[in-house]
Amino acid sequence: MPSPRVVIIGAGIVGANLADELTARGWTDVTVLDRGPLPRTGGSTSHAPGLVFQTNPSKAMTDFARYTVEKFLELDCFLQVGGMEVATTPARWEDLKRKHGWATSWGVPGSLIDAGECVRRWPLLDGARIFGALHTPTDGLARAAKVVEVLAARAGSRGAKFIGSTRVTDVLQERGRVTGVRTGQGDFPADVVVSCAGFWGREIGAMAGVDVPLLPLAHQYAKTGPVAELVGRNSEEAEASLPILRHQDQDLYFREHVDRLGIGSYAHRPMPVDESTLDPSVTGTAMPSMLPFTEDDFAPSWEESKLLLPALRRTKVEEGFNGIFSFTPDGQSLVGESAGVRGFWLAEAIWVTHSAGIAKAVAQLLVDGHSEVDTHDIDVHRFEDVQLAPSYVHETAQQNFVEVYDILHPLQPKLSPRDLRVTPFHARQRELGAVFLEAGGWERPHWFEANAPLLKKLPHDALPPARDSWSAQFHSPIAAAEAWHTRNGVALYDMTPLKRVEISGPGSLEFLQSLTTNQLDKPVGSVTYTLMLDNAGGIRSDVTVARLEPELFQVGINGNIDVDHFVKHAPLGVRVRDITGGTCCVGVWGPLARDLVQPLSREDFSHTGLKYFRALKARIAGVPVVAMRLSYVGELGWEIYTGADNGLRLWDALWAAGRPLGVIAAGRAAFNSLRLEKGYRLWGTDVTTEHDPYEAGVGFAVRPAKGKFLGRDALEGRTATRRLRCLTIDDGRTVVLGKEPVFVDGVASGYVTSAAYGYTVGRPIAYAWLPATADVGRSVEIEYFGRRVAATVAAEPLVDPGMERIRR
Repeated sequence: MPSPRVVIIGAGIVGANLADELTARGWTDVTVLDRGPLPRTGGSTSHAPGLVFQTNPSKAMTDFARYTVEKFLELDCFLQVGGMEVATTPARWEDLKRKHGWATSWGVPGSLIDAGECVRRWPLLDGARIFGALHTPTDGLARAAKVVEVLAARAGSRGAKFIGSTRVTDVLQERGRVTGVRTGQGDFPADVVVSCAGFWGREIGAMAGVDVPLLPLAHQYAKTGPVAELVGRNSEEAEASLPILRHQDQDLYFREHVDRLGIGSYAHRPMPVDESTLDPSVTGTAMPSMLPFTEDDFAPSWEESKLLLPALRRTKVEEGFNGIFSFTPDGQSLVGESAGVRGFWLAEAIWVTHSAGIAKAVAQLLVDGHSEVDTHDIDVHRFEDVQLAPSYVHETAQQNFVEVYDILHPLQPKLSPRDLRVTPFHARQRELGAVFLEAGGWERPHWFEANAPLLKKLPHDALPPARDSWSAQFHSPIAAAEAWHTRNGVALYDMTPLKRVEISGPGSLEFLQSLTTNQLDKPVGSVTYTLMLDNAGGIRSDVTVARLEPELFQVGINGNIDVDHFVKHAPLGVRVRDITGGTCCVGVWGPLARDLVQPLSREDFSHTGLKYFRALKARIAGVPVVAMRLSYVGELGWEIYTGADNGLRLWDALWAAGRPLGVIAAGRAAFNSLRLEKGYRLWGTDVTTEHDPYEAGVGFAVRPAKGKFLGRDALEGRTATRRLRCLTIDDGRTVVLGKEPVFVDGVASGYVTSAAYGYTVGRPIAYAWLPATADVGRSVEIEYFGRRVAATVAAEPLVDPGMERIRR
């Protein structure tokens, strides 16, 4: 079968890596175009300082960086000098302990070293200013320009063509599919077009009618004159031997250039760039990605540099520039196929650090249909429509620049923009003192200050212990009262932000059957928990499918990535419609839920009238609803859906009827604790495409006997070598937050996914990936800010294993 015709736009480090990865997999009809001359095209690669720090809070990004290091070493284009991140404040030193945990979790070698060892490894440092550092011996410097030359030659030897000084002026398409690109030198037909255009990515996306949520920003880089202590230390070829250095307390990094130092700064004001105004010409001294150096912006950074490295007082800044690179609303890359133009792919906002790893993932997605590393963190479809607005991208990308080296809590929300998406219940939630965090543009209550008095009424054994300063951030003990009340009374949860689609039309059942693992051929009113797999058997999502009519289904999904997946596979006649914004949902849960709901409806909400995992069209207080007998918190109750126009009326009716029962509103903090006590998985956190259903503990949702479905054949003969396990913390008080390493017999063997305090069981809970041999009762240890915390593998679920509470 002939290779598809591929055009890659951009011959920088991403485009060159992608051409290499594709041709290595047999796709040899590859053309790489760039508006600039080859090999130094004038893009960000041409001036990149090349620092590669592998450790990242994202496992995927760490995996991508690790592969980049391995590949560039094999190409002899990497100086593995190691990396050091120094702490000059107590807060940063604690944060480095957390980062060391990430490194351990993701398999990157590293150690925490004291000030004396820092100075031994970096003699220019003022050791009196340092608490210590995280040292990672496998980090280093990528020779980005050389990488491009070597990869272009290798891909070229396999058939790829690299063509410079050729500007793409249009992306050609027909009937929703890409057909090629137009340039000043003629048209290039293609079956696949991949934009690797860097900060030109918005312009290329616009040609295809695709919004690319990317903002070019300038970043300062300076070079000193000769530093006496470095003279004679390095050769021109081996231009660096000291570890690359990050001084994140002052938003600075440093690397050697033979006997000079390069200094990068994020400490200055954000400098957005309008790429349409750039001079595209490339000369020996100028290129579009290098703007004039603004000395006043750099002056404070220079003073801070001299404090950390006193040797710099005897030299000066001799040259500098403001280099352009790309930021996105969440600071992550943009990878994936366009929804509107099939065959048009993005691989944008990718820095040198992750270039080879992400290029490999894109090649695997194109050639194999799946990536061995989960890509949901960087999937271009992860954003909601509101997050694609130019004003949103402009503000949030700049804020990510400001915060690039900040110590950020995993729950820390944006301060702005806020209140972009509010549910119909928002006004009532504010009256109850809701504390909102934000996700996907939605305001989501995490707890309600109105429930604070309930803490005084809790049984003594239901009161949680005090938290440490880190886990206490963006948290309140009020969550304990909300969880207790859900288990013992009744609570209302706003489930509106959970995305849902309506799938309808002839062939809808067959379509859903082909993409999901469970049996959906059930009577109208059935609700089914099922999985969607990729073609390698990895879990690409878990969904809940309600059959409301013979050819009408409501599907609860995990986000826009799922919407794109459905739309991409939907046959003619099957309609996929995102109904999230036009509907709302209240979770009514707790042992008194039926006492609240039944008097408001003529329909039968008894256990026999509306069984577990069944749906019913009904009226509650006159409001038309769809009630689904589901409970993500493990208690009796329903997810109750109605149109957004009726939402406030529904809430008010439930609230009024529930007052004699002591109804409360409850938030996400209680919700997360309750779902972990029940052992319910959270896709994207507990499980991803890197895990199959059996090792993830959701094999009950797989029915191979139902017939063919995507990923079915890949599951045959699977043997689990790891399992997602429930852990309880032995000391009863330490609440970890996720991503911490787990040690079995003293060896780092896994990592925490989700964690919370279990208010019902009275101890902290963590879920973690561990070797399959780590059975129930096994003692393990979790590393939390540098100390080991004992934990025990527990049988799950911790609460109501017999399902009596949820089925009453």
